[in-house]
This record gives sequence, structure tokens and C-alpha cells, in this order.
Amino acid sequence: MATPLGLDVKSSWEALLAGKPGGAPISLFDPEGFPTRIACEVRGFDPVDYMSRKEARRCDRYAHFGIAAAVQAMESAGLSGPPPGCDPSAFGVLIGSGIGGIATLEKNCRTMFDRGPRRVSPFLIPMLIPDIAAGLVSIRYGLRGPNYATVSACASSAHAIGDAARYIRSGSAELMLAGGAEAAIAPISVAGFAAMKALSARNDDPEGASRPFDATRDGFVIGEGAGCLVLEEMDRARARGAEILGEVAGYGPTADAHHMTAPHPEGAGAVRAMEVALEDAGLTPGEVDYINAHGTSTPLNDRAETGAIKELLGRRAYDIVVGSTKSMTGHLLGAAGGVESVICVQVCRTGEIPPTINLATPDEDCDLDYASDGAVRRPVRVALTNSFGFGGHNACLAITRYEE
Repeated sequence: MATPLGLDVKSSWEALLAGKPGGAPISLFDPEGFPTRIACEVRGFDPVDYMSRKEARRCDRYAHFGIAAAVQAMESAGLSGPPPGCDPSAFGVLIGSGIGGIATLEKNCRTMFDRGPRRVSPFLIPMLIPDIAAGLVSIRYGLRGPNYATVSACASSAHAIGDAARYIRSGSAELMLAGGAEAAIAPISVAGFAAMKALSARNDDPEGASRPFDATRDGFVIGEGAGCLVLEEMDRARARGAEILGEVAGYGPTADAHHMTAPHPEGAGAVRAMEVALEDAGLTPGEVDYINAHGTSTPLNDRAETGAIKELLGRRAYDIVVGSTKSMTGHLLGAAGGVESVICVQVCRTGEIPPTINLATPDEDCDLDYASDGAVRRPVRVALTNSFGFGGHNACLAITRYEE
């Protein structure tokens, strides 16, 4: 994966456990005059590490991240394409993105308005469409199975992983590469999110601006990056000697049917998403050991999600860690679920839970254990990761520790 904390799983994981903040002043464009001038950028990334310069010029930044995360996932799975005995049509790719190539779109709009329509890039359309990352990965590896992008705002990549697991469970695919990618730190998107008062305006404190569940939270910090997993039917993975890192055991997709952007105030859709994910996995609420919360640092989301978790778990909600890694990565929008699924796999494997940083002022409505004092070490067999998007889209994944 690629995150504002590191360019791969190892570096990102180490930074998460250390409680490293990813917020900083925006450098991808000049934010002078913007209400919000901070973001969680992926720094030091060079797409040429994963493709030729020619290919890189023909891809938007979000696709660069998606391809990088896909390559890392394939290498981790010991694959360079369909494994022996696997028909390429049984290996699919689902890479979600909430926004796609918005920076490319904005750049070409400026070109058209300033220099005329004939100066627009012939690669504009394939660079901006949200499905191109999945398409490029399939071309790279010759994967001819199910291939598309899920587009459900900030739930996009959680939906991609859940849909991929269903393909394998139904027998429609043997392997799936799934996750999400996003690179929306562009003037138009930052201006749009700021206009709707969704972004933090703590421009003088970028490292402390993302503060999920804190009483003084004032919005999310926009981030970018990508995270992908290779999903495979268990017996096939064992037969080829793959290193199995964890299991996607359950998937709960629901809708709030409430408001264009605001979550249901009682978290009804969120509760049902977690219930469905557990039912799908054959698990009970009493077996949940950790929840990677959506935890965006917005007043409405954090309050509603905390209430939903209490509704699901009852008094046991106070016995587990409910963490928000967005306090460090910022909100990766459509890529959040992919990155946070990788994080949950790591939590289950290692028994180490990243902290929620910047939680200094208690909120009486957000009173669970958010690991605000630092990383926590305890066994985790069952983890839930929540992703909720504008439009009332909800997705919860149940991820479990792999045991022989």
C-alpha cells in the first residue's frame, strides 16, 4: 500500500504504531486563499518505481497509487500473474475509487478554457475514469476475471473487497485482487469539501488537525493513497504454499436512506452493516476484539458511529479498542477501506493495535476506549473495519486471524 505515513505496508505500519501524524501544509498545489490549507499527502512516491515514465505520464496520480498497491499485494502473495492451474478468467480485479482522476480533469479543464478544446489531452478520459486502475492492473498481469471499480464515496474500497470475497465464495472466481486508490488533493476537490464544511480548518496545527472522537474536532483532513489485498480460496492458497495473512470472513453492505451527506443520527445503517458482516462470517458481537472505526474527525460521524457500536455490542463496547487510524493517515476517501483492511490484517496477525492520536478533550458522546494513550498490545482474533460514504453508503468487513 501507499499512505501518507509510508510507501509500503512495513513503513506505514511502523509509523502507525508509533503514532506518527501525517498532516502537513499542502504542497501539491498552492493553497493560498483556501479555507483549508492542510492535507495528508503521500510524499517521496515515484511512479517510475512501478512503471515506465511513458506509462506514468498517461496515468493519473490515483492510478499510480493503485498500481503500486496492486504490485505490492501480488508480490506479497508470491504471484506474477495467474498461478499454475488457474484460468486467467478466474482471477479478477476490483479497485474502488470515490473520485478517480479529478486532478487530471481539473488540469485539462484549465487547458480547454485557456487554450481551447483542441489542446485537451487525448488521454484525459482514460486518465480520469475511476475504473482505469482496475483495468490497468488486469492488463499488467493478464487477469481476465471480474474487473470493475466500485464507486460508493468513502465506502468504495470496502465494497470492492467485500464484492471480491463474494465472487470467490460463490465459485465465480478463484482469486481476486481488491482494494482502492484515491488522489483527490487537488484545488477543486479541496475547495468543494471545504465549502461544505467537511474539512478541518486547523491550518496552524496540521499534525493535530485530524482528531477523531475529540470534543474539539472540526472536520476531516483529506488524504491520499491506496491499499490492496489478494483474496484466494483457502484450499487453493494452502495447496500452492501461499503465506496466508488473514481471512475476510464477512461483509455487510447497507444504506442509511437518510441524507445526501449526513449519517443517520442513530447510526441505524452502520449498526446493520456491522450486524450483517458478523452474520455473514458466522460470528457474534461477543467475539469482536477490535473495531477500526470510520472515525473521520467530523462531529456527526464520530458521534453516530460511537452510538452504533454501543448499540451493537452493549456494555462490551467499553471492553474493546475502537481505533481511528485516520487520526494519522487522514481520510483517504475511496481508498480508506482498502488501507484500513490491510491494517486490520496486521492487527490480527501481530496483536498490536495502533493508537488514536490527538484525542485530548473528552467528548461525553464519544466515551469508548480509542487507544488514545498509545498503541495497545492484546490478542485480536476478530476485527471489524467500518467505511461509510456520502449518499448513505455503508460497508463493514469482518477480518479474522488466520489459524491452521
